[in-house]
Amino acid sequence: MPARYPLSLKVPLGITAVGAACLVYSAGIEARAFRLRRVTVPVLPRGMRPLRVLQVSDIHMVGGQRKKQRWLQSLAGLRPDFVVNTGDNLSDTEAVPEVLDALGPLLEYPGAYVFGSNDYYGPKPRNPARYLAEKTSGRHGLNGNPPAVGAIHNPWEGMRDAFDEAGWVGLSNTRGRLKLDTGEEIALTGLDDPHIKRDRYDEVAGGPEDDADLSLAVVHAPYLRVLDAFTADGYPLILAGHTHGGQLRVPFYGALVTNCDLDTGRARGLSHHEAGGHRAHLHVSAGCGANRYTPFRFACPPEATLLTLTERP
Repeated sequence: MPARYPLSLKVPLGITAVGAACLVYSAGIEARAFRLRRVTVPVLPRGMRPLRVLQVSDIHMVGGQRKKQRWLQSLAGLRPDFVVNTGDNLSDTEAVPEVLDALGPLLEYPGAYVFGSNDYYGPKPRNPARYLAEKTSGRHGLNGNPPAVGAIHNPWEGMRDAFDEAGWVGLSNTRGRLKLDTGEEIALTGLDDPHIKRDRYDEVAGGPEDDADLSLAVVHAPYLRVLDAFTADGYPLILAGHTHGGQLRVPFYGALVTNCDLDTGRARGLSHHEAGGHRAHLHVSAGCGANRYTPFRFACPPEATLLTLTERP
């Protein structure tokens, strides 16, 4: 005969069962359900041919993630005009070789990159509730919080050297240029990660370069101070990552946090930003990974984005 439970027990038991099922789904299924987002952005000068830009972000590679590696390798079949990597490639001090293996086919294309905090430092176990607390207090990362103590240092230098050797342009508080196979020149301005206060906008200020076919801005974490500066300087498009799209989203509501001071309505995808009398397109990638200690994604599949840049109106 089936066991009978009073209503006072059935409700919490039911909630517990639903919660457990969501955890199993978010870690075992959705976190591996890689997808490609396609976006069209009208930012090119009149008469310029469309450009296809592949943005990869927040890989957070952990040793043994073969499916993720194969999926990243397969993105080379899109044949983009160039690739932009917006950082946080690592979530394992031993994973640099696997990152380079996963990105190997993409390194054959022109590309540029910035690093995020998880490229420099290894992850630590963290109470997820702290993200909500930081949202309430407005204190994120090292922005308003005490300096990190006992941080694990990742061997990021080898990854940087491999990217550079392949011809990808490093954009940590500097400017760079990409010469595409079809002749166009793309000027890029990048910052080191604002989440750990490594951004130095005064070193790259000045706005787009007039002699380039297109100028873009690149940063890992889309903090408002950075978006304001890029936008006020007149950049038509800013590419960022870091937010994981909220990582756990509530259906019909959206993201709960962004892990920075960007509003949750712009936690992923294409939006706009206004500052200094200018308006820029902002694309925030939800990324294709998660911190190894919180390997969950819910209503927010891991992704890369193929942006098709077209003529502006």
